Amino acid sequence: MRTNEVMSRLEAAVSALGDIDVSAWPEDTLKDQLGELSAALVALDAVLSRVADGVRARGLRVEEPVSA
Repeated sequence: MRTNEVMSRLEAAVSALGDIDVSAWPEDTLKDQLGELSAALVALDAVLSRVADGVRARGLRVEEPVSA
């Protein structure tokens, strides 16, 4: 996959995740979805850690962008 395509997909994923507001979910919905949500969050954490570790393994740093 080309780098531009990967970055576009990553930005789309960040945008989609930014739209999630579990505080707006009814309590019953959150309880019903908690197992699936937890599994997704754990998987996401693992993937993000793998990508960040790959960057660090190349001798680079993962840094927060500076606000303008």
